[in-house]
Amino acid sequence: MLSTPVRAARRLLAATVTLTLALGLAGAPPASATGRDARGGEPLPGYTIENPPLAPLVVGGRPTTVRQGVHRHAAYIIEVPARWNGDLVLWAHGYRGQGTVLSPEPPGFGLRQRLLEQGYAWASSSYDRNGFDIRSGVLGTKDLADHFGRTVRRPHHTYVAGVSMGGYVIGRSLEQFPGYYDGALPMCGVLGDQALLDFYLDYNLVAQTLAGVPAYPTPADYLTNAVPRIQVALGLAGLTPTGPDTTTDRGKQLRAITVNRSGGPRPGADAAFASWKDFLFSITVTSGGDSPAQRPGQLSTNLLTRYTPNSPVNVNATVQRVAPENVVQRLLPTLTEVPRIAGRPSAPVLSLHGLGDLFVPFSMEQAYATDVARHGRGRMVVQRAIRSTQHCEFTPVEAGAAWDDLVSWVRTGKRPAGDTVTDPAVVAQPDYGCRFSDRDAYAVGVGTRRLYPAC
Repeated sequence: MLSTPVRAARRLLAATVTLTLALGLAGAPPASATGRDARGGEPLPGYTIENPPLAPLVVGGRPTTVRQGVHRHAAYIIEVPARWNGDLVLWAHGYRGQGTVLSPEPPGFGLRQRLLEQGYAWASSSYDRNGFDIRSGVLGTKDLADHFGRTVRRPHHTYVAGVSMGGYVIGRSLEQFPGYYDGALPMCGVLGDQALLDFYLDYNLVAQTLAGVPAYPTPADYLTNAVPRIQVALGLAGLTPTGPDTTTDRGKQLRAITVNRSGGPRPGADAAFASWKDFLFSITVTSGGDSPAQRPGQLSTNLLTRYTPNSPVNVNATVQRVAPENVVQRLLPTLTEVPRIAGRPSAPVLSLHGLGDLFVPFSMEQAYATDVARHGRGRMVVQRAIRSTQHCEFTPVEAGAAWDDLVSWVRTGKRPAGDTVTDPAVVAQPDYGCRFSDRDAYAVGVGTRRLYPAC
C-alpha cells in the first residue's frame, strides 16, 4: 500500500456533422461515419480513422439517433434517444497502444443500453492520438462535450465514465475543468497517476535483485533471456492461480512485496500474483520514443521506495535505484501527457476496482483516497472493491448499480455506500469486496470470480 509519506515524497520528488435536435429527432437518418466538420475534420498526420457505422438501438419502440464524424482530429460517436432527458454521458476509453488507428467505442458493461433506456445521450471520442496520452484524452473528451452542446443542445448535466486509462482521463478532467462535469464513474482507473509506472518498475527491479539477474535498463532480449532465468530462480515458471505453490523463498518475497505494493494483503492476492506475474515482466518499456506518451517508463522511479518484507534478502539495500529520466515532466502540475492528479475532484466520484487487477492495481484507489482526504474532499469520493482479477472485469450488474447510485447521488445529494480502501485491517478481511460484487457471477463461475472464496 502506498503510504502518505511516500506518496507525498514522490510528489515532491517527481513530481462532423451538425446534429439538430427537434421533436422528430428519432426519425433523422444516421450520419456517415466519415463525416467531417470545420474544426479539425481530419486526423493528425500519421493517423487514420476507423469508425464504422453504429446501428441505432430501439428504445421504447423508437430508434435512437446516431451521429458519427471527426472533430478536432478525433473520431466520435454521439447517440441520443428519442425521449432524451437532457443529460449527457461522456465515455472515456482506455489505453490503445501505440497504433495509428483512431476509433471511438460505445460504453461497455451494458451501460450503452442502460443509459439510453434511462433517457441519457452519450458521446465517445477516440482522442486525437493513441499512446498513454492523458492530455489528449482530457482535451478530446471536453472538446466532444462542447461539440455536443453546440450541435445538439447544452445538456442539463454532464457525466463522465470510462475505464483504465480513461479513469486517469476522468481524474484529471475533474481538476482541469472544475465544475464542468456533474458526476464521474471511473472503473479500473489509473487514479494514482504516475505511481502506476513506479509499480511496474518495482516489480522488475525487485525480481532482478532477488534472482541475481541484473537487467535494467531492460535489454532487447529481456523477455527471452533474463526473464526465464529470473522465473527459474524464483520458482515462477510453473506457478498458476489454482496450482501448487512452486515459489522459492525469494519468490515468496517477491510475491509479498508485490502484494504490498499493489494494495496490501487482501482476498485473492496470491492468485492474482500468479495470474499477472508474466505480464508484469512484459510491461517494462525502456525504449520506443521520446515523449512520455510513447515511453511512459521514463517517468518512473523507486528512489524513495521502501520494500516490505525485507528478508530473506535485504532488498532495500541491494535493489537498483532509478531516478526518473524526465524529472521536469514528472514534477509539472500542468496538463501534460502523463500528468499528476492532485486529489481535488470537483464533482461526485464513484469508482469500481478489481481486487486482483495488477495491470492497474488496487493501490491506485488507495493513492487517490489518500490524496483526496489530504485536500479535505473525502466526502466527494465513493470507492467499491470487486472480487475479480482480470483488468476491468465487471458485470453489467456491478457497473449498472454504480451508475444508478452515482446519478442518485448527483440528483439528491445523498452519498451512496462504498468500501473503505485505506485501512489495511479492513482490506485484509476475508469478506472484503463482497458487498458490491455480483454474487450471480460467482455462482456461474464468470471470469476469475472463483479464484475468491464464496461470499
